[in-house]
Amino acid sequence: MIEIKSKSDIKKMREAGKILADTFDVLFKHAKVGISASFLDKLAYDNITRYGAEPSFLGYQGFKYSTCISKNEEVVHGIPYEDKLLLPGDICTIDCGVYFNGFHADAARIFTMDELDPKVQKLVDVTTNSFYQAIPYLQSGNKLGQMSSAMQTYIESFDMAVVTDLYSHGIGRKLHEDPLIPNYGRPDSGVTLKEGMVFAIEPMVNLGSPEVLTLDDKWTIITVDHQWSAHYENTVLVTDNGPEILTIH
Repeated sequence: MIEIKSKSDIKKMREAGKILADTFDVLFKHAKVGISASFLDKLAYDNITRYGAEPSFLGYQGFKYSTCISKNEEVVHGIPYEDKLLLPGDICTIDCGVYFNGFHADAARIFTMDELDPKVQKLVDVTTNSFYQAIPYLQSGNKLGQMSSAMQTYIESFDMAVVTDLYSHGIGRKLHEDPLIPNYGRPDSGVTLKEGMVFAIEPMVNLGSPEVLTLDDKWTIITVDHQWSAHYENTVLVTDNGPEILTIH
């Protein structure tokens, strides 16, 4: 069942989203060549908690960190190890959540270590742009599949692959709520959107095969062919006047 958020709920989610947006501002200032993933994870923790908020991921199903930091062929859920360093030519996605006043916000940003291979830069651009191409369809009265279909069409027009085993999702009092949202599909599929629905929309795009596998750490998901992947995400509110992104300034 998809929960419709009240005006009070939405106000709280906006507050959580602002804290998360600010946390990414801090991370962008420090994510440089030579920096470790664990250092960035600690920065995120410190920034979130200084607001009196909690990192959504810390303790989630036993996860021991505040962020997921996924490099290169890692798609999502990368562990921010001390020896995971940012190197020239790398890309990494930092995925982070904030829990504040009873509600979650969830977002991910792609960090690039210049100089990038041109095809990797294109991957970063297509992944980010696919989100912005798709979310205008998150409007009351539309089918959810219109967003998913638009995202898939855009990504595949660049001969890149949508990850089909991982999903966008609802969000609110819980980090993951109904529905599971494929980032592909038919425009006439899915629920009819209503004002007050809130979703975490997160395209995951691979340069090669759409298939993925989970490493022995039980968290890190990588591409099956070891080609590179990118991931971008925001928490989005459905309104009668179109989408409102809650996790950007």
